[in-house]
Amino acid sequence: MNKRKIKKYAGLTILNVVFIILCFCGLVPILYALALSLSSQTSALSSGFAFLPKGLTFENYRRILMEEPFLRWLWNSIVLAVGTVIIAMMCSVSCAYVFSRYRFKGRIQAIRGLLILNAFPQILTMFAIFRLFKTLNLLNNRFGLILIYAGTMCIFSIQNLKGYFDTIPVEIEEASKIDGASEMQLLWKIILPLAKPSIIVTSVMVLIFVWNEYLFATTFMLNETTYTLAGGLYQLQANDYSRSWPLFTSAAILVSIPILIVFFVIQRHMVSGLTAGGVKG
Repeated sequence: MNKRKIKKYAGLTILNVVFIILCFCGLVPILYALALSLSSQTSALSSGFAFLPKGLTFENYRRILMEEPFLRWLWNSIVLAVGTVIIAMMCSVSCAYVFSRYRFKGRIQAIRGLLILNAFPQILTMFAIFRLFKTLNLLNNRFGLILIYAGTMCIFSIQNLKGYFDTIPVEIEEASKIDGASEMQLLWKIILPLAKPSIIVTSVMVLIFVWNEYLFATTFMLNETTYTLAGGLYQLQANDYSRSWPLFTSAAILVSIPILIVFFVIQRHMVSGLTAGGVKG
């Protein structure tokens, strides 16, 4: 083996070791949270740091599922996530396809306008939306929150999907039109199957945003029965006298499980869906 190959393998070995160390560092808080959720202790700060639970017990999981309205918070988050994904993707797919394939007056200005809207922090709209929702009686209403989430994520979804539609050859559509396909058939039977990776990944990004969103959820949902998972987890820690870190970490572990399952299911679409939407082929 010559020196060049030795250097190559040595470099790859060092790089792999560095990546393994970084992955382990990223797993440290997760492993500690898992150990704490299975611990019988009630404090996270007074006890020593350890990856193995002290006094193994599933009592914290039983309490969060049976004594706290966790399942209600879970249902609220599922309804918001599914509703937002459906509305946002229905609007985004059609808009992104139009921006990608059609040339019309004001097209560039509309795309730039979306970019400008995306640059403003969400908190700037908080007061105006609150007053509007109070007038329309949409406070403590899941449909109102779905409208906010869908409108927020439509901008990102349009940008990502448009980039992917740009990579699909126009010749495929022209051949389909010659064969007699209508615009609707072209979109549903040709374009959408080809854009499946990007649509799936974009939908998951919308789902994750809704699943983790805290600011709007706690502002427009004002009682315990309408809390989402993010708002509910905050309430578990809001009271200094009843605060329990093992209970909180067990809830956090349960919250992360659905997202992990989704990632494992769609992981084969992740690379193509994220990268192809960022460049034009």
